[in-house]
Amino acid sequence: IFLWTHVMEGSGRMVVTAVGVNSQTGIIFTLLGAGVEEEEKKEKKGTTMKKQDGAAAMEMQPLKSAEGGEADDKERKKVSVSKKEKSVLQGKLTKLAVQIGKAGLLMSAITVIILVLYFAIDNFVMQKRPWMPECTPIYIQYFVKFFIIGVTVLVVAVPEGLPLAVTISLAYSVKKMMKDNNLVRHLDACETMGNATAICSDKTGTLTTNRMTAVQCYVGDVHYKEIPDPGALPPKSLELLVNAISINSAYTTKILPPDKEGGLPKQVGNKTECGLLGLVLDLKRDYQPIRNQIPEEKLYKVYTFNSVRKSMSTVIKLPDGSFRMYSKGASEIVLKKCNHILSEVGEPRVFRPRDKDEMVKKVIEPMACDGLRTICVAYRDFPSDPEPNWDDENNILNDLVAICVVGIEDPVRPEVPDAIQKCQRAGITVRMVTGDNINTARAIAIKCGIIHPGEDFLCIDGKEFNRRIRNEKGEVEQERIDKVWPKLRVLARSSPTDKHTLVKGIIDSTMADQRQVVAVTGDGTNDGPALKKADVGFAMGIAGTDVAKEASDIILTDDNFSSIVKAVMWGRNVYDSISKFLQFQLTVNVVAVIVAFTGACITQDSPLKAVQMLWVNLIMDTFASLALATEPPTESLLKRKPYGRNKPLISSTMTKNILGHGVYQLVIIFTLLFAGEKIFDIDSGRNAPLHSPPSEHYTIIFNTFVMMQLFNEINARKIHGERNVFDGIFRNPIFCSIVFGTFAVQIVIVQFGGKPFSCQPLDLEKWMWCVFLGLGELVWGQVIATIPNSRLRFLRRAGQLTQKDELPEEDVNEENEEIDHAERELRRGQILWFRGLNRIQTQIRVVNAFRSSLYEGLEKPDSRTSIHNFMTHPEFRIEDSTPNIPLIDDTDDDSARKRRKYSSQPSSPNKNNNAIDSGINLTIDTSKSAASSSPASPLHSLETSL
Repeated sequence: IFLWTHVMEGSGRMVVTAVGVNSQTGIIFTLLGAGVEEEEKKEKKGTTMKKQDGAAAMEMQPLKSAEGGEADDKERKKVSVSKKEKSVLQGKLTKLAVQIGKAGLLMSAITVIILVLYFAIDNFVMQKRPWMPECTPIYIQYFVKFFIIGVTVLVVAVPEGLPLAVTISLAYSVKKMMKDNNLVRHLDACETMGNATAICSDKTGTLTTNRMTAVQCYVGDVHYKEIPDPGALPPKSLELLVNAISINSAYTTKILPPDKEGGLPKQVGNKTECGLLGLVLDLKRDYQPIRNQIPEEKLYKVYTFNSVRKSMSTVIKLPDGSFRMYSKGASEIVLKKCNHILSEVGEPRVFRPRDKDEMVKKVIEPMACDGLRTICVAYRDFPSDPEPNWDDENNILNDLVAICVVGIEDPVRPEVPDAIQKCQRAGITVRMVTGDNINTARAIAIKCGIIHPGEDFLCIDGKEFNRRIRNEKGEVEQERIDKVWPKLRVLARSSPTDKHTLVKGIIDSTMADQRQVVAVTGDGTNDGPALKKADVGFAMGIAGTDVAKEASDIILTDDNFSSIVKAVMWGRNVYDSISKFLQFQLTVNVVAVIVAFTGACITQDSPLKAVQMLWVNLIMDTFASLALATEPPTESLLKRKPYGRNKPLISSTMTKNILGHGVYQLVIIFTLLFAGEKIFDIDSGRNAPLHSPPSEHYTIIFNTFVMMQLFNEINARKIHGERNVFDGIFRNPIFCSIVFGTFAVQIVIVQFGGKPFSCQPLDLEKWMWCVFLGLGELVWGQVIATIPNSRLRFLRRAGQLTQKDELPEEDVNEENEEIDHAERELRRGQILWFRGLNRIQTQIRVVNAFRSSLYEGLEKPDSRTSIHNFMTHPEFRIEDSTPNIPLIDDTDDDSARKRRKYSSQPSSPNKNNNAIDSGINLTIDTSKSAASSSPASPLHSLETSL
């Protein structure tokens, strides 16, 4: 505990209850993983901190156990393992891309082998042609052509557009989320939020407005459930009430106009007083003129609020010389001191004990059940002669006249109940974790819709939570947490450790089929550990501290819970956008590879030339990823449950669409390939010589293929079997412009591409046929939508994460070799603490050097032995030379016995060494008396505070 005072000299006592990793700051930084960077540096260098100025060194070895050996090296490596896990979508896409890549490489290799063998067998075996040296360049050109066809198959097969699509979708979403008050710090957090199954939300400022507001009042024997119209109140009561609130509050408490037009007025100062001043404004009165009339210097006497009085009172002198005291405070305290109350006409009437009991039952308890804080406003008049003894508080703060009882609350944000209902509909469980008392928390939770009367839910405080989850030794057990968290909805009076324990317990739970994905909101430094542990941490942009923001993944710039719902929508939209792109690209992949492979094997040439394939690749990779990855989210995304970590990336509906459209496109392409010349009455393009000019036949095949991809891109907008594929198409101008732009470029390529694109210009009739066959995709899409999914389960597991893939790296390590995580976390905290001590040492050495030069000759040498010698009382003297006492008591910690104990070495009794210079071991010596104090100076105060 540090106290900053304006006194330049003096003495004081301080009781140190915890230091280092045991202090609250130490616990928070340990949970945040502080010190890991220093630990890694120490491991790399393997150096120790050298002794300085004869002081004992604190050994900072690479934290080996006494035995040392290979086990320590492995343990140290595991310490530095990155805790950052690959996102769900990245894991699924990586696995799928590898599968497709292998298949594409195999297909391209087989294509080249078949082409080479077919050519060799046909020429050198069947036709028995000899290998003539002069024909070698021709043969090499054929082999190069076969190789180019194989490379083309490989290029088309490998989905190199997948990473691009993910990046584009995330970047687009992040930019748009800024408008929805979500500042995304880590890109993958956006996608992870779409899979969230639980949200642990703070209360103040997130679910509520963080603005105390008067919502009910009891005036003139009437209980108003809403703030009444000023005309309904007795004029005398209204006048007394307005004066009592305006004068009997800190004049620094004000309500200022809003910063933005249409926003809420700004509350400055004490929140409770702001709520009461808001009541004055709601009653169409203004507090400022009253304050101007009676400025602060004219206040006769002020009894400030403290924990004993539980009330605040201000005395003013009236024009006739008499005194009037206004009081306000906790209703149960102030009402006990009232013996009168204002009646319905504004006149005082007797307030008997039984009237008080009735008021408690009929007014105060109902307000408390609604989660309101009740404030009683009262006054008392004193005669001018004789003047009361203002120091006799018991008599002064008594015999009051009650004016009214006001119920104030931090109101729930109006949009929060609807947002929480959307979360629950979307399969996300919302839990409130707050430091507030359990009654207020429960009332707010009911208003928000987190809990509903009659439901089987758990609403407990931190003490009860710890009793349920810890065993007899005080250790947290996962089995015990698993019995609590599924039903837990409200955790009140929670500490930072409780919040972190709850989040970790939910994430580590193996009860459900799917691992829980937890989001956490918080604004304070205390929320840092939970924010960092969560899959997605939301920090408050307005009320949040720097530590909270640094530990978070997304910052809510408006501190509003409803912004989290928008983050869920965008996260799910990213997942769906990637699925749309995947559905479109895999259809093109399947068709292009089969056409190139089959065509090459049958006709010795690919119907789609290399440059044409690259144009198709450009369409399906870059343009399609731009078009489909920028689809805006819709409310329908919140009407389904989270996908889950093990759900296949390619659903049965997507598989059906890929295969269905693939079949249609292959039938059309092969029909045109083998019967196109008869249908259109043109020359066949099959078996053309090596350097023959482009044919109309193959141009029609290429053009039809591209048209089918364009119209299938519209089909790909829906991945859940919806029939209306045009729904919301004009809300995405990027999609429309890309489709029309691609169509325009295709016209240019076909009509003016010539030999580079292997295209022969087509007349209008053939163009219409190509477009007509492309439009058939939309009709065929409706046919596919009618086919039930139950028969198409053979490709359902494509892109699914296995248990091994899902397991983070550090968890795999734990299976092979156990590591004590508590020991690791404690070790990090030690590093942090040592770093702090080292800084203090440096500062004190500077002070000592300054002292020794400045005060040499002015003080006795004895008085400079230790900074603690300046203490007046001997009980707390700290010896300089106590050897070999560990920093941390290892007797209660089994894992600690294995650690290398940190101990200080005895230091030489150098006069200029102080207690902290000599090491970090402190002992209390009550047997010796302190040295006589030297003359007081600012430097002495500095040393004492250090």
